[in-house]
Amino acid sequence: MSTMNVAALQLPLGGDIDTNIARVSELVREAAGKGAKIILPPELFEGPYFCQVQHERFFAMAKPVAEHKSVLAMQALAAELKVYIPTSFFEADGPHYYNTLAMIDDSGKVMGTYRKSHIPDGPGYTEKFYFRPGNTGFKVWPTKYGTVGVGVCWDQWYPETARAMMLMGADVLFFPTAIGDEPAAEELDTSRLWRRAMIGHAVSNVVPVVAANRIGSEDAMSFYGHSFITDERGDFVAEFGTAETGVLTAEIDLDRVRKHRAAFGFFRDRRPELYGRLTQDI
Repeated sequence: MSTMNVAALQLPLGGDIDTNIARVSELVREAAGKGAKIILPPELFEGPYFCQVQHERFFAMAKPVAEHKSVLAMQALAAELKVYIPTSFFEADGPHYYNTLAMIDDSGKVMGTYRKSHIPDGPGYTEKFYFRPGNTGFKVWPTKYGTVGVGVCWDQWYPETARAMMLMGADVLFFPTAIGDEPAAEELDTSRLWRRAMIGHAVSNVVPVVAANRIGSEDAMSFYGHSFITDERGDFVAEFGTAETGVLTAEIDLDRVRKHRAAFGFFRDRRPELYGRLTQDI
């Protein structure tokens, strides 16, 4: 049987970078101790979610991939524990800035980077002030346990993200996230919508999904957690609520997943010749 042992981390991240790295590292160790081999921390765990406001001082947090504290710390931890860690960080590349993910393998090497493709711009989520749209295209990475596809936060709302990574060979989809209140619509609880969007990816692609979100209050916003792992039918196999700090784990039977995917016929019955409108920006 071909299996992939995965984990999602959930925790508050209102501290400074060293404090947050220490908290994430503790949970990575816990996940590894439970047998997880691919361990997902939340988006931009290096600090509070600074995109609530627009201020030039936050650009100083960005570093190149080879210099960023979050990446360096997870590289050392991955090598020690022999695990893979998709690591979200604020990247500086010359005069350009990106919301980037470094895929770190179980020897501690960076396999490559993915730059977030879809950049939101709304009350409380003013990411376009800080990040250029990603220029890497979607990415998947082969591991010893299967191929993983990783989208970052706002990417997860787009069915095209999930389908593209599936067509590239992903066995499991991972989504690190920072999401909570909607400052312009306080009565709106998007946690249900957020989960349903990714459950839809699981169902329509017959693929397990792993999502990791932060919790707690940071300035004017509260982050709602609800991290989860689904199976290939979109059923929860592990989930948190709004307040738990900890680790979710699951063992995924990839042979079963592939059998179910083939039986559903979604990829057999695709009609790419009819989808040209999807690539027309008109």
